[in-house]
Amino acid sequence: MELIEQLAQAALKRDHLQLRSLVQDLTRAKVNWSKLSRPSIADPRLLVISAALTELLAQRNNQTPPAWTKEIGALKEPFFLLESAATMKRLRVLCETQSPEPMRKRLLYAPPHFLEFV
Repeated sequence: MELIEQLAQAALKRDHLQLRSLVQDLTRAKVNWSKLSRPSIADPRLLVISAALTELLAQRNNQTPPAWTKEIGALKEPFFLLESAATMKRLRVLCETQSPEPMRKRLLYAPPHFLEFV
């Protein structure tokens, strides 16, 4: 299983500990996001999440996202990476309005500094 697919699965499961750990590992490894291959994923949700996270991490590392990410549209329904956004109106509005752009355009919502590290 490719690392980007692992990231997407962790995000879909809302497993933030695994997601943060994988992102930190990839950051330390200095991944060249612009050369990342399109994952072979049957689940369209995982493909959308993979594209969103790839674009997000490429931007944060001052890299150009791979071309395949432009071909991937949005989820059919909004998905909040923080489950509590379903019950906390202010958090939901924050996520809907300030989620990082690669995620927001695909109806994938998280707080503005999602997956940023000090």
